[in-house]
Amino acid sequence: MNDWLQRLTGKTPPRLAPAGPQHASDIAALHAQAFRRGWSEQEVDTLLTDCAVAGDCASINGKFAGFILSRRAADEAEILSVAVPDRQRGHGIGRALLDIHLRRLAGMGARAVFLEVEEGNEPALKLYRRAGFRQVGQRPNYYPQPGGRPAAALILRRDLV
Repeated sequence: MNDWLQRLTGKTPPRLAPAGPQHASDIAALHAQAFRRGWSEQEVDTLLTDCAVAGDCASINGKFAGFILSRRAADEAEILSVAVPDRQRGHGIGRALLDIHLRRLAGMGARAVFLEVEEGNEPALKLYRRAGFRQVGQRPNYYPQPGGRPAAALILRRDLV
């Protein structure tokens, strides 16, 4: 299947795998590049060893190409972070990560998934809307902006059942 997809699109599909402590340094490095306040390797390692946290990673040709992490509580989950390197965006990696992750969460008994996203982050909003998320709330003035008024955090939800 992957060979067929690669020939059809000319792109190497990502290899997806559960995230573990061995991915902590790659996740921390990418998180620091993608967000204003990055996580340290120790913070990521703590998350990855927490039994309530689920994660998935992507790689292309053996190189780290993204991650997604969630925390579960009862029959709900919250996506904590998703990131794909700038040079890899637009190739379906985020969509593949989100898809496998939502299936994993459903298999673990999650019935609903929540996340927060900055109101002006159109690529992320497009990804989440395509995946069936809808806005259920908003936190005004949540994300600091350099030299400007803080942006709102949009709270999105997707039911898995």
